[in-house]
Amino acid sequence: MFQKILVAIDASKQGEIVFEQALDLAKATAASLMLLHVLSSEEEGSPNVSMVGLEYYPAVANEIAQMHQKQWEEYENRSLEMLRSRVEQAATAGITAEFTQNFGSPGRTICEVARTWEADLVVVGRRGHSGLNELLLGSVSNYVLHHAPCSVLTVQGIVRLDAAIADNQQAAVVS
Repeated sequence: MFQKILVAIDASKQGEIVFEQALDLAKATAASLMLLHVLSSEEEGSPNVSMVGLEYYPAVANEIAQMHQKQWEEYENRSLEMLRSRVEQAATAGITAEFTQNFGSPGRTICEVARTWEADLVVVGRRGHSGLNELLLGSVSNYVLHHAPCSVLTVQGIVRLDAAIADNQQAAVVS
């Protein structure tokens, strides 16, 4: 069935759910895992500093750029630690796992790693955006579903009821 499962994860609760689903599937099929985290400013919790208008204040801009660089390095290191921890969890469960962390557009990067690693399956989370939010924010899972070179398992995220209602109301206003 599946021998090589690519698991696109982050440090969120949703990322944990995606990992657990992939680990269960790997146990059932004796597959190996490749855990992938894509470093992107699109990810919740990633450092995001606007430099707009700071060209008039070079000293401040330089200080902010250094602060942003430090925050980005901390973000990278936290993400690497999360990946190492999940590889250890997989090993404890008797599953062979490795990891990679890449910069880039999440959807494109996931598909490229799936292609180069020759994955049989990609497991990716879905945050539950719908309607206007999905149109405006885009959807990594939707991109992967349409561009991956292999099968894709989409793990539904935790959908807050108030967010789902707001998405539907926005869609109704646009219609």
